[in-house]
Amino acid sequence: MADAQTAGRPEAVTGIGPGTDEAALLAEGGLRLDVSGAVATITLDRPERRNAMTFATWRGLAAIGRSLPAEVRVVVLRGEGPSFSAGIDLGMFSGAGGGFPDTSDPKAADRLIAELQEGYTWLRRPDFVTVAAVQGHAIGGGFQLALACDIRVAADDAKFCMKEPALGLVPDLTGTKPLVEIVGIGRALELCLTARTVPADEAARIGLAEIVVPRDGLDGAVRDLVDALLAVNPGAAVATKRLLWQAAENSLEEQCAAERREQIGRLRELFGG
Repeated sequence: MADAQTAGRPEAVTGIGPGTDEAALLAEGGLRLDVSGAVATITLDRPERRNAMTFATWRGLAAIGRSLPAEVRVVVLRGEGPSFSAGIDLGMFSGAGGGFPDTSDPKAADRLIAELQEGYTWLRRPDFVTVAAVQGHAIGGGFQLALACDIRVAADDAKFCMKEPALGLVPDLTGTKPLVEIVGIGRALELCLTARTVPADEAARIGLAEIVVPRDGLDGAVRDLVDALLAVNPGAAVATKRLLWQAAENSLEEQCAAERREQIGRLRELFGG
């Protein structure tokens, strides 16, 4: 749980269709899904609340992950309005949006949090590349959503903050692992326990953003990145992402073996045999 524009309008929408239970869930969670060919764009669409998140938001994200068409190769996450996401809707502290889980049954609470985490974990799947287009605030769950993506493109007005400890909570939407992997445990502790804001220039310097552009250039930068990603051989893209995600936890011997397996698969696809 957590605190608080890209490539134009697609030509076609597929996946979660109107009139389905999933579509109702997306509307309840303030989400919009547009799919055009190989590109899916997910928009956090509660600009009047700075795209604050509720349980319905996280369940909606999970539903999208389960239903994306197989031809999607790039997923773009963006926020409508001036902010990417202000994180958890503070109304949940008073019971709005479903309130918090009943911890009198720890197993049930664990299942609920695991269900919400599913809204983030699918973004790491190797069959597509995920891109966060971040402007304005990316706080708590919004920051963790950006961290769940493979690549973060930030506007120069982006502000990242891990707010949960200041609210008496911990970051529990899968953000602690990528944060430590990117900045190291010392910096991660400093960012989480002070809940300070990281501006875009510092985010680029410490690896939280791969690309920083002027605010009015965010859409164009994301569009250019998506075009470049789609220009790569699809099979090579999937295999390379799978390799890179394994690398941190593999020994050199294990990674060398993984490289051999993936390359043999590529050669077989390209040349037969």
